[in-house]
Amino acid sequence: MSQRITVKNLERLCEHLNKVTENKTAPWVQGEDGRNRANIGTFYIDGAYGGWSLSQLVNESGGARNVLSIGHVPARELFNLMHAYLRGMEDKERANQ
Repeated sequence: MSQRITVKNLERLCEHLNKVTENKTAPWVQGEDGRNRANIGTFYIDGAYGGWSLSQLVNESGGARNVLSIGHVPARELFNLMHAYLRGMEDKERANQ
């Protein structure tokens, strides 16, 4: 029987993705002026409609893109897709060496 995939599993995998891509792991940072700003490039897990997606911040105001262009899906599906995304990045890295 397969292990249940939780939001914590997705968040840990997302943290690993941020480390591999050398992005900050916290989506938001408080500036010296006290205002919150998005860490551009940071990946995060977004939940809506009973499902989950992998998003990436694209500007300081918090604009984001849906990385996998799939909408919100069950946790296991996103977990598997995120592993495939990471494998693709690793394959590209190996090919460029």
